[in-house]
Amino acid sequence: MNEEAPAYFLYVRDLLKERSGLVVTAQKLYLLETRLLPLVHRYGYHSIDDMISTLQSSHNESLAVDIAEAMNTHESLFFRDVKPFEFFQSTIIPELLQRRAAKKSFRIWCAACSTGQEPLSLAMVLAEEAERLKGWNVEIVATDVSHSVLKKAKEGRFSQFEVQRGLPVQKLLKHFIQEGDTWKVNNDLLQKIQFKHLNLLDAPYRLGKFDMMFCRNVLIYFDLKTKSQVMTHLSKCVEDDGILFLGSSESTIGITDEFCPVRAGQGVYKLANDQPSLMEG
Repeated sequence: MNEEAPAYFLYVRDLLKERSGLVVTAQKLYLLETRLLPLVHRYGYHSIDDMISTLQSSHNESLAVDIAEAMNTHESLFFRDVKPFEFFQSTIIPELLQRRAAKKSFRIWCAACSTGQEPLSLAMVLAEEAERLKGWNVEIVATDVSHSVLKKAKEGRFSQFEVQRGLPVQKLLKHFIQEGDTWKVNNDLLQKIQFKHLNLLDAPYRLGKFDMMFCRNVLIYFDLKTKSQVMTHLSKCVEDDGILFLGSSESTIGITDEFCPVRAGQGVYKLANDQPSLMEG
């Protein structure tokens, strides 16, 4: 560790690892300072050292939660990386219509959904397929460890900057209403999503089984042990022929043998069993 790291570093590092699985090195001190200083002012402390020293001597759960949430990265945009959503519409939906025809239902989980762009993107795709899905029960469950981002996701209100990131103009005009400087998603779209608080470190998840799971750009913030544990927990939540989407820069190599790739280099995985996945037809 950097010898110049302040006294509070080890405490904050361990707190983040325990609460959210986030791995922070001494090289990220600038990030700690940037994200914790607003809490110093909000709680009325003189410095980060002062705030953490007080937390160590007299635990304040509200402050501990705020510190963990402040350090989480909530980068998100609509139709991020595009391809998973194209696969969903062109390949997965037709396959689901065949394989789930008897029960006429399927479930999707967006883990670490941040401020809601990913589940809303999926909801927009489903809206385009409304005619084919008439009479079907489709659930989208979106979870995150952060209460603050879930609150924003449930509100469904986005800035001009946020809606310009990945959201085609025609979809913006169809599914959103402009209110002053912000855009509010239509309630009929927002109501298709169940937003729930969930920490991926806390298993079992008790969410039931899913036909399709998104857990993208999350594992990159965990150490190897935590990645392996999370993947084991995820394997218990996917249907035998279901699929898992990871981020394009993420891989299961060296982490787990419970999932194997369906499309190499595209972040699409299935359970390591002999059953064809939804994307294999």
